[in-house]
Amino acid sequence: QVQLVESGGGLVQPGGSLRLSCAASGSIFSINVMGWYRQALGKQRELVAVISSGGITNYADSVKGRFTISRDNAKNTVYLQMNSLKPEDTAIYYCNLLSRAASNWGQGTQVTVSS
Repeated sequence: QVQLVESGGGLVQPGGSLRLSCAASGSIFSINVMGWYRQALGKQRELVAVISSGGITNYADSVKGRFTISRDNAKNTVYLQMNSLKPEDTAIYYCNLLSRAASNWGQGTQVTVSS
């Protein structure tokens, strides 16, 4: 079983920055993909960014150039550096770990971008 614990959400003004962290624990296979998804009120959950254990990344077009995903394999932790935040980035951000066809989710952390 895998546990994911997110941190780093909060309230920030437009143009500001936040850094999300997600620490994974439990039975983790070394080959995996970790990432971030988000769900805004009344909308479906969508991919934000993912990164493989080998360092390959993929971003949603809406965040390219503003968000950076990274990971520390030794700590089983994934990060999301979010810069130039916009009101439309407001959502609950969920951490995900995909390994051996099993998808695990964190509890989510709220990010609110508002003046």
